[in-house]
Amino acid sequence: MLSFENTNYLWGLLLLIPLAWLFYYVIKRKKKILQKIGNPNLAKALVSNYSPKKFRLKTILFLVVILLGIMAFVNIQQPDDSNRSGTKNGIDVMVALDVSKSMLSSDIKPTRLAKAKQVINQLIDQLGDNRLGIVVFAGQAITQMPLTDDIGAARMYVSTIEPNMIPIQGTEIGDALMACNRAFHTGEKKYKAIILISDGEDHDPKTENALKELKNSGVVVHTIGVGTVGGSQIIDPATNEPKKDAQGNIVISKLNEKELKDISSNTGGQYTLLDNDMSAPKKIATAINDTDKKMIRTGKMPGEKNFTSYFPLFIFGMILLLVIELFISERKRSLA
Repeated sequence: MLSFENTNYLWGLLLLIPLAWLFYYVIKRKKKILQKIGNPNLAKALVSNYSPKKFRLKTILFLVVILLGIMAFVNIQQPDDSNRSGTKNGIDVMVALDVSKSMLSSDIKPTRLAKAKQVINQLIDQLGDNRLGIVVFAGQAITQMPLTDDIGAARMYVSTIEPNMIPIQGTEIGDALMACNRAFHTGEKKYKAIILISDGEDHDPKTENALKELKNSGVVVHTIGVGTVGGSQIIDPATNEPKKDAQGNIVISKLNEKELKDISSNTGGQYTLLDNDMSAPKKIATAINDTDKKMIRTGKMPGEKNFTSYFPLFIFGMILLLVIELFISERKRSLA
């Protein structure tokens, strides 16, 4: 059933009344001016090249353009049931991404963070029917994207991730894990996983307590190590110079594999090293897709409706009529 989205704009139809009256007045005015000339033959000669019919046609086209414009604002729409809500088998997966300054190291090209974002995009493709959410962290953790099955939205959120999102520096893995746990919003003891992507450089004492809570909640934590054991300098993007410590020594950021391996093993997860062959996302996705699944809702929420809008048709009609009106001359066609 058709409906109007913006009914307030229907009042704009009243604008057609004074416009129609104005054009009627102009036509009558032209006739009176010709009658005042007195000499019918002279009057006829003066307007011999003028076509009243074409003027009326241009007027009608202009009024129709106004009508179509109003209807475009009103936006006639129809309920669309093509994207009905449904269910699928999957689990809830939260990705915790380290965006601290150490992730700007270039021992993994082009940088650890850039490579990690590529990993997330590959995970989006490979995680199938699972829902995905994103937490970013450095000295604190924030939920960048809540759980969703919208692939387009997930890619958009990934593209906006930058190191300056978190002004407080550090690697608060414990806070990141707890933020992921809060995002699940379920009391189930399974069907939940976290993918932690980090260089694990700083040891966070809160991580142990977080892992205990996650284990009790049935959350499996998989970890992906980003970086190399030999490490690399951290280039400050503001100065393009290597980062130095308080003593003036160049800081070398190294991958802490032991920290990340301990985190995954404590919850029954898998640790994978991210290297240039990009096998890590496939390994983690395979581990997640092989676990038990639950029925999760997809698409619209109950009671939510999608609509097909027809305003583009009205806009197209406006443009077409304006082009036609532009090529209609008020002069009569010459027979010579």
